[in-house]
Order: sequence, then C-alpha cells, then structure tokens
Amino acid sequence: MAPPPSSAHDSSITLDVNGDKHTLTVDHRTTLLDALRERLDLTGTKKGCDQGQCGACTVLLDGRRTVACLQLAVAAEGRAITTVEGLAEGGQLHPVQQAFLDLDGYQCGYCTPGQICSAVAVIEEHAAGWPSAVTDDVRPEAGPPPLTDDEIRERMSGNLCRCSAYVSIVQAVSRAAAAARAESAGTAAAGAGEAA
Repeated sequence: MAPPPSSAHDSSITLDVNGDKHTLTVDHRTTLLDALRERLDLTGTKKGCDQGQCGACTVLLDGRRTVACLQLAVAAEGRAITTVEGLAEGGQLHPVQQAFLDLDGYQCGYCTPGQICSAVAVIEEHAAGWPSAVTDDVRPEAGPPPLTDDEIRERMSGNLCRCSAYVSIVQAVSRAAAAARAESAGTAAAGAGEAA
C-alpha cells in the first residue's frame, strides 16, 4: 500500500501495468515514463529525447501506442498499460518480439522496446482498417490497405533508430503482421468449422 500523499502536489494512484496493479504516491508532474522506470523498475521502456520525438518510450495504453514521456502518470490511472515486459506470454515471446530477434530488427537495442510496442499497435491498427498518410484508398469500405513496406515505414515513423536498422525493422513488422493474419484466418476457420 502506498503512503498517503504528503502534499497538495502528490496523489496516490493505482496503475494497471502488464496486468498487475501498483499503488504509488506520485507528484502530479511525474510522467508515466518516470513512474515505470524509477518507481516500478520496469526499465525496458527507455528515456530517449524526453520530448515525445524519438519513440523510445512507446508503451501501449488501452492497446493504443503512446509516448510515456509526455503522458502523466496520474492520467494513466484506470487504464491498461502494457510495456515491452508485458508482451510475452507463458515464457513465449510475442510474435513481434520473435520477428525482431529472428531478423535482427535491432542493433544497439536502445530503441527496440519502443519499436516493438509501436509495431504491436501498428499491426492491430492496420488489421482494424485504419489508414495512414500513404494509404491510397481511405474509404472505410476499402478495408485495410496492403501492408507494404511504405505503409510500415509511415506507420512506424514516430520511432527513430539511431543505428538505422530500419530495413530489418520493416521486415520484422511485415513478418509479424503476416503471422497475425495467418493466426486470425486459422481462428476464423476453426470457428466456422465448429459452427457447421
């Protein structure tokens, strides 16, 4: 249990991080990034520019990507926060993590957690039919555009890699997206078989 707030500038909050509840007393100005790294020892989320421009601190907030350096911890209360540490299940890497590993989608690795969290959201956004700035046909009835390299580059453009591992990052996102589509198609086929 967190101690009660010590001043008018502090609040006691409960953060739902990777499925676990954490109660903390934080200054109202504490960013989600600092709460994760400094208070919860979840150091996978990296502090890069601390200005929301590099994407190294990208986490998922209710499944949507956000830069944790610009998100106040108090504003994240009541929302599901997923960091790179929370993506693997049962000791098995998330397909995006595995694709990054298999295809060398990293060099120094500093930006990799943010890249991976962003890629997870990109694949879900694309599957939901969200257009990007390079999508030719943005009509809802057109459905998801093909997930080309240009689409991936545009959708991942908020995550910078100072080592320039972009070619491998695009390949990793493409492979993980193909795996997600295959899994979704398999699940749909199994559901149709059960219904018959």
